[in-house]
Amino acid sequence: MIDNRQTRRMMERMGLNMREIEGVKEVTIVTSQKEIHLKDAQVFEITAKGSRIFQVTASNIEESETAPQKFKEEDVALVMAQAGVSREAARAALEESNGDLALAIMRLSS
Repeated sequence: MIDNRQTRRMMERMGLNMREIEGVKEVTIVTSQKEIHLKDAQVFEITAKGSRIFQVTASNIEESETAPQKFKEEDVALVMAQAGVSREAARAALEESNGDLALAIMRLSS
């Protein structure tokens, strides 16, 4: 059986460096359909030849469905620029207008 010390030495010889990221409270994975919250997670960062790999383990896992967005970030930026408003105001207007750019801009401009 190989112990931790031998494993670390073997990884170093292969050019792999592994370190634990301390103090992680939560890791969130966001997909187009759901969010996965890994609470009290243990995270290790492994670096090898310029690449970074993250290994995450957690026992407290919560999943939630997300509603599909009716508009894109480019739409928010366009409404912000055309109406001269903040990101939050542009998002709110787009939500009220169900993603209709022209209607959102008109409501904010008048």
